Amino acid sequence: MSEMLRLDGIEKGYHLGQPGEIRVLNGADLTLSAGEICALVAPSGAGKSTLLHIAGLLDTPDAGTVTLDGDDLTGQGDRARTRARRQRIGFVYQFHHLLPEFTAAENIVLPQLANGIAQGDARARAEMLLDRVGLTHRADHRPAEMSGGEQQRTAFCRALANGPRLLLADEPTGNLDPGTSDTVFGALVGLVRETGMAALIATHNLELAARMDRVVRLEGGVLV
Repeated sequence: MSEMLRLDGIEKGYHLGQPGEIRVLNGADLTLSAGEICALVAPSGAGKSTLLHIAGLLDTPDAGTVTLDGDDLTGQGDRARTRARRQRIGFVYQFHHLLPEFTAAENIVLPQLANGIAQGDARARAEMLLDRVGLTHRADHRPAEMSGGEQQRTAFCRALANGPRLLLADEPTGNLDPGTSDTVFGALVGLVRETGMAALIATHNLELAARMDRVVRLEGGVLV
């Protein structure tokens, strides 16, 4: 399998208006292959979200490199990083963040339009993704008309709208009850397996983590 994500020696600290620096990451290393689903576990406040933001080019490390699909993007400018995020990285968060005034299909179409995809093609892909997660019947429903699990499955589809090579998820089932969480996680795994992308999923749910290909733990600012 080809290497999709590589983090080398990632360091990050914050001052937060206080004297001295709070170190969050202390030389974190991670390699993720195409088609691999990796769980990221750690206590709250340990730096999981910081690591995901750096891996997803939303934040920059104080030291270290971020390589995506063979390209070192650490020192790239804002335009190159934005293009890489839009075309090669998908994000899913604990809250779905769907736009409330748009339907499920429209929420999936919009990022494709921003990426230059024709309206008809974007709609066809949105409907295909919704069908993969069992939500064809919700295509023209707004988020408020859907359950929490349906909203989150729609958010997964939106994250995959532009065919990313890397999926980053931060507690994607954290707001769901156990039964719904299992259904949503199954849909996520199915989408990842079908596309062959790599996925790094932060979770507190050790049962879900055990179902992934590999588990890494963030301890003392490093991954073990």
